[in-house]
Amino acid sequence: MSQATRRDFLKSSLAATLLAGTGAIPARAGRRSATDWVTLGKSGVKVTRLALGTGTFSGRVQRELGQDGFTRLVRHAYDRGIRFFETAESYSGMPQMLATALKGIPRDSYKLMTKYSVHGAEDPQVKIDRFRKDLNSEYFDILLIHCVRSPRWPEETLSLQDAFSEAKSKKVILAKGASVHGLPALAEFAGNKWLDIAMIRMNHAGVKMDTPDTRDSENLGDVNQVVFETKKVHANGMGVISMKLVGEGRFTKPEERAAALKFAMSLGAVDTVTLGFKNTQEIDEAIETMNRVLNA
Repeated sequence: MSQATRRDFLKSSLAATLLAGTGAIPARAGRRSATDWVTLGKSGVKVTRLALGTGTFSGRVQRELGQDGFTRLVRHAYDRGIRFFETAESYSGMPQMLATALKGIPRDSYKLMTKYSVHGAEDPQVKIDRFRKDLNSEYFDILLIHCVRSPRWPEETLSLQDAFSEAKSKKVILAKGASVHGLPALAEFAGNKWLDIAMIRMNHAGVKMDTPDTRDSENLGDVNQVVFETKKVHANGMGVISMKLVGEGRFTKPEERAAALKFAMSLGAVDTVTLGFKNTQEIDEAIETMNRVLNA
């Protein structure tokens, strides 16, 4: 080995040793992106930092695209690196449309979440099996109790929690949790041992966020209190998914959407965000904006 080559080798070896010892990584390698895989708390489930949601105005926006238009949207998201897709029983027709859009894509290449409405008396295992058929999937990466509101939700949903736990033991679901509407219910999340995942409304302006009411209203949510509770939840080891990031479409200006993304990503308590899109341009904007704010 020549002296120059040996010197270069020693320099690179020393640099690698220093990096390994300090935990530092080169700046380029340290850049974060919307399509990074992140782990949701102690659940062990990994998802992309940005998810495609199907529930804008309960799915109306996505349904109106028609199957072909919606399939193009989902495939564009997938091609851009979004590998986390979420839907819900209450988004009429959307689970089936999502299954069609994902048909032919290897199931182990993306993550799937759906949400279970608590109304009705159908046997939970029968209902979960129906969800599997609707979404053409043997399992769900995440299943949530949809839209808990009451501060007594942990007691009121005990039998459903047991059903989810049984499904998890059979690997029909890999992680379980709840989405929340209202501060009274959110206050019962931190410290809850059953929850793996918490889906929480979050943006900088309080639009469509949680209030002290147990019913949705047009009043602005209490941003500070939501953030306080979210940080407690995250510190307890739960994975946190942000929803209503753009105020259910109220943030019509790019700078407003950028501010919302920057706010959520700066908290250190939001793992991933879900957005509903109506065209491919919105997907591209969300990815580019998220990449920018993550590395500002």
